[in-house]
Amino acid sequence: MTPLKFLFALHNHQPVGNFGHVFEELFDKCYKPYFDVLEDFPGLKTSAHFSGPLLEWIQKHRPEFLRRLRALAEAGQLEILSGGFYEPLLSILPHDDAVGQIRMMNDFIREELGVQPRGLWLAERIWTPALPAILHEAEIEFTLLDDTHFNYAGLREDQLDGYYVTEHLGAPLNVFPIPKFMRYAVPFKQPQEILDYFGRMRDQFGFRGIAYGDDGEKFGGWPETYDWVYKQNWLRNFFSALEANAHWVQTASFAEYIDAHPPTGRVYLPMASYEEMMEWSLPTQTAREFGALKKEMADKGVSEERSRIFLRGGQWNNFMTKYSESNLLHKKMLYVSRKVEKLRRLQPTQADDAVRELYRGQCNCAQWHGLFGGLYLNYLRHALYQSLIAAECLADDEMKTGETVEFALWILDFDLDGRKEYLAENENMNAYVAPANGGTLFEFDFRPAHFNICNVLRRREEVYHQHLRELAEGGAQGTEPKSIHDRVHFKEEGLENLLAYDRYERRSFMDHFLGAGTTPETFEQNSYEEAGDFVEEEYEVKSPLQPGRDGRLVLERRGVVTSGGGGYRNPVRVEKVFRFAPNAARVDVDYKISLEGEGAVDVWFGVEFNLTLLAGDAPDRYYTSGGNALPEPRLNSRGALESAKIFGLRDEWSGFEINLGFSRSAGLWRYPIESVSQSEDGFERTYQGSCLLAHWLLSLRAARPVEFTLRLETVSIDH
Repeated sequence: MTPLKFLFALHNHQPVGNFGHVFEELFDKCYKPYFDVLEDFPGLKTSAHFSGPLLEWIQKHRPEFLRRLRALAEAGQLEILSGGFYEPLLSILPHDDAVGQIRMMNDFIREELGVQPRGLWLAERIWTPALPAILHEAEIEFTLLDDTHFNYAGLREDQLDGYYVTEHLGAPLNVFPIPKFMRYAVPFKQPQEILDYFGRMRDQFGFRGIAYGDDGEKFGGWPETYDWVYKQNWLRNFFSALEANAHWVQTASFAEYIDAHPPTGRVYLPMASYEEMMEWSLPTQTAREFGALKKEMADKGVSEERSRIFLRGGQWNNFMTKYSESNLLHKKMLYVSRKVEKLRRLQPTQADDAVRELYRGQCNCAQWHGLFGGLYLNYLRHALYQSLIAAECLADDEMKTGETVEFALWILDFDLDGRKEYLAENENMNAYVAPANGGTLFEFDFRPAHFNICNVLRRREEVYHQHLRELAEGGAQGTEPKSIHDRVHFKEEGLENLLAYDRYERRSFMDHFLGAGTTPETFEQNSYEEAGDFVEEEYEVKSPLQPGRDGRLVLERRGVVTSGGGGYRNPVRVEKVFRFAPNAARVDVDYKISLEGEGAVDVWFGVEFNLTLLAGDAPDRYYTSGGNALPEPRLNSRGALESAKIFGLRDEWSGFEINLGFSRSAGLWRYPIESVSQSEDGFERTYQGSCLLAHWLLSLRAARPVEFTLRLETVSIDH
């Protein structure tokens, strides 16, 4: 019988913005040891994909490793797979950016590794039916997808042999299915179990080729795997088993297999990703119900293979509705991409740096959350904003006609929610205001530092939070190496006590009328009474109604504030006028609060700010208080000031500070916004930013409005 072909690929990746010590640790524990073992088996063939951020790090810090890869590739032992250079999700990029990312990777592979890639690693296996046209334009012949995609097209396990061909508008693409068994078996099951699987597929179903592709970090980078894979010799034993059974199972490259075998058939795949991603993308309550349904089906004896064909979760794009922060990052990318594309059209020779920064800002990891920290890791979100703001600045600088970027106030549906937002831009800042969402500031970029100080994540309930509560009561963990899908670990005790959820998005200039019993603790826990209907409600735009150079945005809301134990509804009008500085990173907001009816009412009014300098416990990032001594100035501290007119957050690392000013002395509460999320290393606490509430007790009288001004300003400091 013709030997079965085993097509073995690893995907090696570190995201834009990850720490240098992480790159170094994983290189030493994962990427280098794998190839140390592989070189001892010259008769085996494997494939590998390295993402652009990892390749750039290797090129700078371990250039000799690229020479090793080149020698293996030129000898035909290693097949190099292409991909979007900075590991974007190709399906959510503008067409030219998607093709450009792949071509950037193809160029790097040719220049540094000496080969022309024919296949591509598709980031997170996020597939849409239009992708074949993009890949074909970038000269890609094949990619790898999970069997999930094929199941949703109606194919069963016994049909997933070799590869299939698909197309879009006549652009063909070969697609290899990756069996779920292989993803979960390698490297966690003994080599003989994997060989037994090969035998079953060959003997029962006549398979000619079986593909495997998954994260290279499973080979030493995931918890407990370094000892298992290298010290206990799993990888060496696996390669030895393949070598010893070469008479009936042989390794080959994907390109070799295509050249020697016709496709198994034609297939049209729906929008999909791997099974876990489809579940992670569902809204929390829906995901919980989906899990219960799967269990119900299993309890009724419905096989997993049958249920997988007909039961599916969501789609990746659901993350942009599940997490507003994901959507804002994506829409920022689209906005900046349009600016860079204009530069490419008009001044193509000046666009390279802006294009590279734009592509860096398209890295996918901080745009979603599942098992990995992803969106919850503030430094990964910051890295994307940093690159996108840098690209925007480069594009603006190249396109400007005068000495500075002129001030402009734009009106557009930035986040594509069907409602208009306002963008104030000058050479030092971008300020984004959403009148329909409480008249709030949702992004404030300090352009000199390429820093969005409003990049703060809302605390949300996640499906696994209930699991966390249950596990917090105890339960032993086994000593066997586990897939991270099965592993549970607490990075600190008491995380279940940090589970608080926000009723609203984390924005700035949020207007509150607080109930009488509100305390700093109840405000932090979001268990206080909101006496008004202003938070996240729509403010009417009085001016401007057209884009222009006027630096004023006048907003107004007529609402009600309850008083007297919640029984009496007082009509109250809040006018807030944003005044954007024409050439500084500063916005002043003039408040006018009026009682619309007769009589008088005492109200407790507060304006909330949510700001971040990323590190809550770093000594070089701290609060300043305008002469008021703080017992604990670090950003993860809690506290209250009875009276403040100036308050700030200072970042010595990045070289700037944020200053808040109040024309009317304010009480000021502060607390850290800390989320609890899961990652491959377990459940963890993450500092997302700091919440500051300036508040006043106001006596409102008919025809006697209360007026005051708040200032938000960001300025450079000496390092």
